[in-house]
Amino acid sequence: MRISGFYGIKRKGQKGVRWTVQWAAIMEKRMAFDFKKEYREFYLPKNQPEIVTVPKMNYIAVRGKGNPNEAGGAYQRAVGVLYAVAYTLKMSYKTDYKINAFFEYVVPPLEGFWWQTGIDGVDYSDKSSFNWISVIRIPDFVTKKDFDWAVKTAAEKKKIDCSSAEFLSIEEGLCVQIMHNGSYDDEPTSVKIMDDFIRSNGYENDMTEKRLHHEIYLSDPRKSSPEKWKTVIRHPIKKHNFVKNCLKYGIMKVGGAICQIPLTQILRNKCFLFPMNRQLF
Repeated sequence: MRISGFYGIKRKGQKGVRWTVQWAAIMEKRMAFDFKKEYREFYLPKNQPEIVTVPKMNYIAVRGKGNPNEAGGAYQRAVGVLYAVAYTLKMSYKTDYKINAFFEYVVPPLEGFWWQTGIDGVDYSDKSSFNWISVIRIPDFVTKKDFDWAVKTAAEKKKIDCSSAEFLSIEEGLCVQIMHNGSYDDEPTSVKIMDDFIRSNGYENDMTEKRLHHEIYLSDPRKSSPEKWKTVIRHPIKKHNFVKNCLKYGIMKVGGAICQIPLTQILRNKCFLFPMNRQLF
């Protein structure tokens, strides 16, 4: 939150006044709401897979297709639009436009939802076929009206076309995620770790047109080497159908085969059950 009053502190000598102003600015920055710190479970996962339920969040979003590494390409232009609108909203309190219930905050990290038509999962070797929705999260107090004002203002101030920006709400729900350390091209290693984890815990990936491969970029690739990059990778999941059936039916071994029999019948016939803690598929 913004600190008021520090600028009115009087000290002897110009240096004291200058120090007070600088200190107030530092404290003001420290007290700004930081999504990464307040919601660590969504932005700072461990290096091992974990299951989370992600609630509804609002974003500035730009959709596109193509290689994200193309210099001056659609992806890089989209990122420029996102940051232009994001910082217009962040700095709105210094303009005549006032957002209801506004509080100062740190602009959240860049994120991306990715998919490829006709491909199950992600083929990192064919970046030209990527479809993407590049996003930056915005606070819940930002309304569609506030968003439209920011898009118009950013376009006028930055002299760029921001019409591709849209107000997007996404509720990811049940997901598995991991902190990937290293180059984006090495992500398949982390994805395999996630896949093995969910399989051994009775889940399966649930990629659909609305539930997508999700990445959150915590490092600036312009300022650090690839081995130091940190990226949250998140996949939508669901309970495996076989495990769902285990909750409704008992599992019995008959002549080496696995059979599904209603639990009441198994109890009545005193059949032997598989241990439920073993890997079932």
